[in-house]
Amino acid sequence: MFLSSYENKLDKKGRVSVPASFRSYLSNLGYNGVICYPSFNNPSIEAWPQDRIEKISNTIDSLNPFEEKRDYFATSILSESINLQFDNEGRISLTSKLLKHAKIKNSMLFVGQGKTFQIWEPTAFEKFKVNAKKKSNLNRASLKWEHQLNKS
Repeated sequence: MFLSSYENKLDKKGRVSVPASFRSYLSNLGYNGVICYPSFNNPSIEAWPQDRIEKISNTIDSLNPFEEKRDYFATSILSESINLQFDNEGRISLTSKLLKHAKIKNSMLFVGQGKTFQIWEPTAFEKFKVNAKKKSNLNRASLKWEHQLNKS
């Protein structure tokens, strides 16, 4: 899983090192890179393994092909996605479009989200995190353990 948060800086050539634990998780899944697209919920970059993008693509494909929302999702996610491969040192080159969306100038925060991760401008994430903690506290009753029956 993608857990914790790590801050890294862009190098002079516009590359950033993806945290080793994130690369290791992707490698265990059989991937040497990550799919990134601009979040439409936050000023951040969504970073997903190939299988997660395929899952969302299949979900979009299951919608009526003539429905507007199918085009909206495909345009917002798939047309904006870019497959970024790791170089020999575990770095990726984020596009200027992605960096601009997340308002990242130099430093960025890799934020684990379980099956995916996000890339944020550190100050923007700190503000988001304060609000997220308040909302999580208000909505904590909706987060329930999945009940499993013992089958003996």
